[in-house]
Amino acid sequence: MLLSIVIPCYRSAHTIGKVVEQSMEVIQKIDGLDCEFVLVNDCSPDDTFEAIRKLAEKYPNVKGINLAKNFGQHNAIMAGLHAAEGEYIMGMDDDMQTHPSQIPAFIEKMNEGYDVVFGIYRKRKFNFMKNLTSKIAEFIMWHMMERPKGVESSNYWCCRRYVRDELVKYDGYNLYLQVLFYRTTGNIANIEIEHFSREEGVSNYNFRKSLKLFLAFLNYTVIPLRMATIMGVLFSFCGLIGAIAVLVQKIMDPTVIIGWSSLMCAMLMLFGITFLMLGILGEYLGKIILNINHTPQYVIREKINVKEEAEDTKKAE
Repeated sequence: MLLSIVIPCYRSAHTIGKVVEQSMEVIQKIDGLDCEFVLVNDCSPDDTFEAIRKLAEKYPNVKGINLAKNFGQHNAIMAGLHAAEGEYIMGMDDDMQTHPSQIPAFIEKMNEGYDVVFGIYRKRKFNFMKNLTSKIAEFIMWHMMERPKGVESSNYWCCRRYVRDELVKYDGYNLYLQVLFYRTTGNIANIEIEHFSREEGVSNYNFRKSLKLFLAFLNYTVIPLRMATIMGVLFSFCGLIGAIAVLVQKIMDPTVIIGWSSLMCAMLMLFGITFLMLGILGEYLGKIILNINHTPQYVIREKINVKEEAEDTKKAE
């Protein structure tokens, strides 16, 4: 059986070789399992693609994809998924935090019959910003996304080929792969794994990238729009009750002076909510425009060891 390991690469010239070679050593110890690697350089400013090129020259089972610009982690993974040919497909990081030593646990769980397996970390070793955005994303997906009860997601996962085949049919610009997994199958499991420290450097997720990924969830839910409707009805009802209360108070005591301060506070609150909802609507509209204009998920500059015939077949599908 063939396992395809898809790794988005950015500023990993000094770590990607170690990830690949340690993964090969682990997989060689699993009976009946072969592997291939799909390494996607997300337009890294260092020598990451040269490191990928050397690995591809050394190992025939290493495929290299060089993107023309930085499209983001999830888009880079999607580019790799198109080139993956294994019965099982695994997503890993390039910094040794999603450690190769955990691969056997994924294979064992997948062999129980699950379609997707997510690794859940016993203790996270991300920086503060990554931990914060991860918690926010988990909260949103817990309350606003349809998913199997009790299942958590992570960036270390393994899925079956048919799940990959469904994922690559999605052609929208804004990607959130974990949500696509939830939309494809309910046969999902978690395993508890160890989260390792980064080999070198710091996380490449700055606030802008984290916010962009955070807003990508709007592609997959209409709950914020429903919340806008509910809040509009709620505040309209509160306004009606308040108007009646003021009218009754004025009738009972004509000397009562209606407060300017309370009026301003109410206006600021209501206008703030209004602009918040307009912003949400704007996000939805912007995403619709990007998809209508066929904004590409990714653009490939160069490929190494990737079969053109397989790529053409997948695009036709």
